[in-house]
Amino acid sequence: MFKKVLVADDLLSINQGVVSVLDTLKITDVQEVQYCDDAYLKVKKAAQDNEPIELLITDLSYKKDHRNETYTSGEELVKVLKKEHPELKVIVYSVEDRLQRVRTLMNKHNCNAYVCKGRRGLIELNTAINTVYNNDTYLSPQVAAATSPKTNIEIDDFDIILLKQLSLGLSQEGISQHLQKKNLSPYSLSSIEKKINKLKTQFGANNTIHLVSIAKDLGLI
Repeated sequence: MFKKVLVADDLLSINQGVVSVLDTLKITDVQEVQYCDDAYLKVKKAAQDNEPIELLITDLSYKKDHRNETYTSGEELVKVLKKEHPELKVIVYSVEDRLQRVRTLMNKHNCNAYVCKGRRGLIELNTAINTVYNNDTYLSPQVAAATSPKTNIEIDDFDIILLKQLSLGLSQEGISQHLQKKNLSPYSLSSIEKKINKLKTQFGANNTIHLVSIAKDLGLI
């Protein structure tokens, strides 16, 4: 079992719940932090001292306060640490259950497990720790479809924004105005129409209402 674990969450109450799970697994060398920057520094320092942290358990959302942080989210933290320390095992423990977010963390950032906070969250976390220790990946049941080939549709952040605006009932003209205000491009009506038609083809949607429905079912928005 893991010997050295770092728990990162801005809520101490969540940290304590995670620590209680680690206690049941007889993991005694556990460090806790409430900021992504602190987590990053602890991993770097431990590696420098040849006493590496073996497992990081982190939330995704960190509430901003008076501190100026280099890394302001768990996703940023996972991205940089997995790039610099690919041997580090990482479990994300979050309330976020959008499949696109989970897919990015697992497939792009090489996260080892994704556990959804909830009534069974700590039970699933226990399972995830054991699974990751045995060099396998784990996903909570509600996000297990994130890495399924059936939902592995190539879309980008712009597509998600477009789908979100459609779900809010905006017309193509309204979406164009929204994108222009946000300095996001392309925002021309012709570009938006082409994007929407492409998404309808990708998802096999009959119309925009059907497209939004499919996107919601897949947890993309």
